[in-house]
Parts: sequence; C-alpha cells; structure tokens
Amino acid sequence: MQIDLVSDEQKGSRLLYISLLAALIGIGTGLIMYVLYHLIGFLTNLVFYHRISFAFVSEVNNQIGYLAILMPLLGGALVGLMSKYGTNQIQGHGLPEALEAVVSNKSRISGKVAIWKPLSATVVIGTGGPFGAEGPIIQTGGAVGSVVGQILKMTESERRILLACGSAAGLAATFGTPISGVIMAIEVLLFEFRTRSFIPLVIASSLATAVRFQVMQSGAMFPIRSLNFEFSGALPYYIILGILCGLAAVFFIKALYWTEDQFEKLHLSPYVLPSIGALGVGVLGYFVPRIFGPGYDTIDAILQNHFTLTFLLVLLLFKFTALILSLGTKTSGGLLAPVFMIGAAIGGSFAMTVNHFIPGANLSPGAFALVGMGAVFGASVRSTFAFIIFPLEMTQNFNSVLPLMLVGVVASGVAYVLYRNSVVTEKLVRRGFLIPQDYEADIFKRVPVSDVMDTDVRTIPGTMTVGELSKKIQQGDPDVNHHKGLPIVDDEKHLTGMITHGDVIKAMQAGMQDKTVADVGSKDLVLAFQSEPLYQAVVRMLHYDVGRLPVVNRDDIHTVVGYLGRSQVISARLKKLAEDGIISPEIAEKRLRKKGDPKQEFQTR
Repeated sequence: MQIDLVSDEQKGSRLLYISLLAALIGIGTGLIMYVLYHLIGFLTNLVFYHRISFAFVSEVNNQIGYLAILMPLLGGALVGLMSKYGTNQIQGHGLPEALEAVVSNKSRISGKVAIWKPLSATVVIGTGGPFGAEGPIIQTGGAVGSVVGQILKMTESERRILLACGSAAGLAATFGTPISGVIMAIEVLLFEFRTRSFIPLVIASSLATAVRFQVMQSGAMFPIRSLNFEFSGALPYYIILGILCGLAAVFFIKALYWTEDQFEKLHLSPYVLPSIGALGVGVLGYFVPRIFGPGYDTIDAILQNHFTLTFLLVLLLFKFTALILSLGTKTSGGLLAPVFMIGAAIGGSFAMTVNHFIPGANLSPGAFALVGMGAVFGASVRSTFAFIIFPLEMTQNFNSVLPLMLVGVVASGVAYVLYRNSVVTEKLVRRGFLIPQDYEADIFKRVPVSDVMDTDVRTIPGTMTVGELSKKIQQGDPDVNHHKGLPIVDDEKHLTGMITHGDVIKAMQAGMQDKTVADVGSKDLVLAFQSEPLYQAVVRMLHYDVGRLPVVNRDDIHTVVGYLGRSQVISARLKKLAEDGIISPEIAEKRLRKKGDPKQEFQTR
C-alpha cells in the first residue's frame, strides 16, 4: 500500500543543504556589494573630481562645470553598448527583472547578468546617474543564487528560493537591513511564507549584513535619534501624509510607464535610448547637483532638516524628472535610493508647509521625511511590511514605529485602490504574465481529511463477480453507485483492494464477467489518513494519478473509515470561497448538497 512520498528526514536534509548554499550566497553577495560600492566611488572620484580614490563620495561639490552635463551622457552611451554586446537584461532597476525570471523562466537568470549588471550600474552611477546601487546588487545577488541552482541541478522551487536569497542579501548588504531584506523577498519575489524558504532567507540576509558590518559601516546607515514624532498629537497629519504618499506612488508608476511608452513610439534603437535620458539628467544635474548619484548624503540632510522648503520642492521636482527620464529610457540603476529621496522630500516639505500655515502644529520635518521615505516606496512596490521596517532599521529610531505603520498602510491602501499593479509588476502584466498580488496559507494545508471525507462508505466483498457488480450498477443499486470507486473487503471486513466503474467497464469488454472483483480490482492501494492535511492526500492523488482514496486510521490501515474523491476535494475549496465572500454561502451550500445521477453518468462516460 502506497502511503508517503517524501520523508521528513529527506525534507530536513534538503533544507540543510539549501541553507548552506544560502549562507555562501549571502557572504558572496555581501562581498559583491563591497566591491561594487568602491568601484562606484572610484569612478565618481575619477569623473567628477579627477583624482584616484575608492572613497564613496557625493557629486554635489564637483568643480567640472559644464562637463557635468556630458558625464551622464557618457555613462548612458556605455550602457547602450553593454546592452548590445553584453546582455539587454541589464536594462531596468532590477526588481522587475528578478521577478520576471521567477514567473516566466523557472527562476533561471543568465550568468551574464551577474557580470554585466554590476558593471553597468557602476558606469551609470559613477557618471552621475540618479540611482542607488541596491537595485543592481539585488539583481546580481539573485543571478548568483539562480546560477548556483542551475549548476547544481536543483528544482525550480529551490532555484526560486536561492534567487530570493541572493536578492534579500543584496538589499541587506547595501543598507544593513537584514529584516527588510527577508520581508521584501517574501512580498515581491516569493509570495509565500514557508519554513523551507524563510530559514535560508534569514541566513543569507543575516550573513550579508554581517559582511557589510565587517568591511564597511557598522550600525545604522542614518543614525538619527533626535526626531520628535508626536504620534498622538500629529495623527491627522500623518493620515493626510499617507494619502499624499499613496497618490505620489500612483503618479510615479503612471508617469514612469507613460514616459517609457512615449520613448518607444520614437522607434529608436533601445541601445541609443539610455543616452537620451542621460543627457536630460546631465542638464538637470548641472543646475541641482544633488540629483546626481544615489544621494545618500542628501537623504541624510533631509532627515536632519537642513534644507529650506523651496529647495526641497526644487529637489523633489528635479530628482523625480531625472529618475523618470532615466528609467523611461531603460538605463541600468537602482530604484530604492532615488524614491527614498523623493519620499523624504514629500514628507519634509509637507511638514514645513503645515507649520507655515498652522504654526501650532509644530511638526518635525525630519520625522515626516523619514515616514514619507518608507511610505512612497512601499506603496510603489507594494511591499508595505518591508518598508515599514526598512526606515526603522536604517535609523534605529524605534519611536518611528507607529507613524511608519499608519502612513505606510494608508499609502499602500490608496495606491491599491487607485492602481492595481505596482512599479515592479506593471511591466510584467503588460507582457501578459499573471502576477500574484497576495499570498495566504493553502486551504488544503489547513483542513484535515476528516473534515471533507464522505463517511458513508459502501464496500463490496471480494468474492463478488464482475458480472454481478455490473448488473448492480446498471440497476442503479445505491450501494454500488454512491461512489465511482468501491473499496473491496474480505470476510473480516478488512480492506484488500479498490475497483472503479471504469475497471468494471474494461473487464466486461474483455469478457471477464466471471472473474471476482478481487481479481480485477487494484491491490496496490494508495491511502489517505483521516488525521492528515488534505494537501498531503491531494499530492498523493496527483502523484499516483488516482481520483479517489480510501481513508483509514494510522493505527488501523485495514479498516475503511471514509472516502475521498475529487468532489470532496473541491468542496474544501468551495467552502473557502464562501468564507472569503467570493461566492455566496447559499450557492456554496447548494453546490455541496447537489447530487448527480450515478447510473446516467456510468452509462454515458
């Protein structure tokens, strides 16, 4: 009798194996981040300051004058060449490309991406592109994980886990945010919360962060302690900010893809487009140099409330325009840092505006900037939970928890109502892919077999002939027509086999009407246990290609206590649909009680 497919010991050893690989991927991605970070610093120093140094610096204080307009153009031209002669998968900000590999290519990413993506990002950011390094590192880490899975001949599911581990490690290593890295991978790439994926994710993200702390900065990226959040007193303003952030996220998504559509209408070579966007960035950056590069120092200054309202609004407009131009022309770069700057500018300028017109409000621009920073990105990517935690990890200011939660969910709610897709999924939906937006525990894993099995089991003796059984079926005998599968028992009522109506038809056609059902029926039984999750029984049905299972107790596999067929499996899903309000409870109850005509079904099958 067939019972189990994969033992718990096998599952445990496989989890250990994947976890060890995740550890190596986490460490490797952390080292990749370190190298990339300093390569960007080297190129920035060379291009904007004409010196040799690997220190990560801002382009704000450059003295190259009008040449600042041409530097991004140089980077855009080089990225076009890399796309043409390397791989066009370097185009974009990383997250959609990683998700596309999951949904359309069985979690396979070309090894070329792991080489060309960081190189292209180094060129773009080092020449003034308005991006962060995190997107390319996320995609590179994902590529490393995917390539490891391909080399080791792992299953699609295991490759997806390793890809997500590399992506989570990339985010964690860039910002020192291990928790956010794990949650982002779950919300954006995996759409599942399972032990088999959660443990490797945590290991990869933690070790990548440890590498960062060892070779670079330890502790918070923006260690701001003095912000006054005043959650209770400022509650109405936080709600308004949440609405504004949600609207900003929707506007950003629509503006980005509108811009991309307009450039596509020009019918120019995709390898030329990055240069056009880069030229626009150069012009904007000449007037407001703070839009160049990742702008981590600018984000820190906004959080410290170092800018005037007028400058914040100018910075918001210029950075947004530069980002849309760059991404709309499919340049390689990361999305997180520039959207963080935009969100922080929205939050800070909102607080300043309120203080100007309502002096008694006394809002903290830095506090509102921090909250807006996470809310805009979370609503844009639909990774709300991750980017509630993200600003908290970057600042280690735990007083921000309540504002981050409220503004984050309000912003995401507004964005969800107004626009179904995120900045990550919109591109893939346009290509016809079905992208999950939510995830939940499988109903089959939460319902035991005993809840859906039919306890009215009709058995037949093994001594009955096939001809006798066929006659009973034709006469509509309820004892043999109650189910299409009939358990066969011996004189002691012990289960010995299973025969279906289809088996009877084949035996009659073969002239075996005088054979007993014990001879014709299946003796190699596949069983279900009444105490096990329905999921395990369904997997067994699919694996052995059977449509019905006799249900037994684990301590007595010879006594039938129930019957599990396709209709019982469907009833579990039907009940869940009724619970969720997708179909009415009345219709669900009607469907569950509906009976067919077994005799008619038998005759016309």
